[in-house]
Amino acid sequence: MAVPKRRTSKRKKRARNTHKTAPAIVIQACPRCGSPKRPHRVCGECGYYAGKQRIEPAEA
Repeated sequence: MAVPKRRTSKRKKRARNTHKTAPAIVIQACPRCGSPKRPHRVCGECGYYAGKQRIEPAEA
């Protein structure tokens, strides 16, 4: 069975893992009220999704 001859250095390990990052959270403006929200989710401010009111809006 193959065994590494040398220990992998921190620099090599970190260079290999640089692409392993979490994707950035996408935020877009609600088309109805303009408040920021995640795509494909009900707006927390107005309660609308796809042109219809799905939930009651959050009280301030």
